[in-house]
Amino acid sequence: MSYGRRDFGPKPVEAGKEYDVQITEISRKGDGIARIQGFVIFVKDGKVGQNAKIRISQVGNRFATAEIVNGTTPATDSSS
Repeated sequence: MSYGRRDFGPKPVEAGKEYDVQITEISRKGDGIARIQGFVIFVKDGKVGQNAKIRISQVGNRFATAEIVNGTTPATDSSS
């Protein structure tokens, strides 16, 4: 079996599409980090614990970048 670098397979996200995610970490650059099926997504201006709807701007071999379309933090409840 070959575990070469070319065998990344299909990505669980597509550029231009929107997804609901939870930001779980912050990157060294200060962006939020979310994951979909283990695939890393760097979310511009994301905060840890934030649930957000994101739009994928770019998909690479090992990660994607995205921007928040609509997001709330756990501390704010907008249902009232």
